[in-house]
This record gives sequence, C-alpha cells and structure tokens, in this order.
Amino acid sequence: MNQSQHSLSAPDKATILTWLEVVTDPEIPTVSLVDLGVIRDVRVADDGYVTVRMTPTFSGCPAMDYMRRDVERVLREHGVERFAVEMSLEEAWSSNWVTERGRAALKAHRLSPPPVHQGIVDLDILEYAECPNCGSRNTTLRSPFGPTLCRALHYCNDCRQGFEQFKPV
Repeated sequence: MNQSQHSLSAPDKATILTWLEVVTDPEIPTVSLVDLGVIRDVRVADDGYVTVRMTPTFSGCPAMDYMRRDVERVLREHGVERFAVEMSLEEAWSSNWVTERGRAALKAHRLSPPPVHQGIVDLDILEYAECPNCGSRNTTLRSPFGPTLCRALHYCNDCRQGFEQFKPV
C-alpha cells in the first residue's frame, strides 16, 4: 500500500468505487460488483466512517456473504478501519443497473447481457437474447431456469451453440 492510502483524510466516494472495481461476482469473475450494479451507494461521513450499500441480484443470493467479505477485505487493504457494508433489499435490483462496461464483461464471460427494459419484464423480453458467441439474435429460449437464479438458457440457431443469458429483471 502506498502512503496516500494511509493518509489521515478519508477517501472520497469516487476513490472507494475505484477500489471496489476489483471485487467481482464469484460466479462471473469478469464483471465487477460496481459494473453489475450490486454496489448501490458509498457514503463517507464527516468523521471518515464509510458505508457501502449493496443490493443482491436476487434476494437469497448465496454469494452475498462472500461478496460482502470481499468488499470488507478491499476496504481494509486500503486502510479503511471504520466501515459498514450493508445488504439492502429496500429496492429490488434491476438489470438496467448493469453498466456498459458490465455488459461487455458479461459477454467476455460468454453470457448474453440482459436487455434494457422500461420496467416491465415479461416472457417476451426473456425470449430473445443476443448470442454472445456470434452476435446473432436468431436465438431460442430453452428454459427460463438456468444454473443460477439470475440466468436463463438459450440456443443460437445460427452458430448452433447453447448459451446463458443474464436475466432481465
């Protein structure tokens, strides 16, 4: 750690968000929790106390404890001693919170990113996904239930490959 990370002044929100970009989803290690929209807020109080608020992609997500510990580890590594990492279910996570960089990272992991929606998610929006292998939209929904709650199974009719889509919610 360098000297500036141990300075007496508290880090600002932007700095902490930059630090947290190394915290990835344990099931999708190509995408950060910041870009996935799981890190919802960072507050730094006048006394330097840091609060990080997270919203799971699905309530009951088994990876949330792991993610919380990873966020805590990164804060400690950067010299933050007084902090809280809160799991919030006040507002349901939305796939619209995934950043463009997060969408690219999902593709790099061979997952079709969720489509941006206007708040209404029905089976029609889940039916169509862009193939992360060849980019085709000539795809078929095989099952809305994938290996995890946040994924659906699709098949590309052009490159004839199965793939998973990160579900829009």
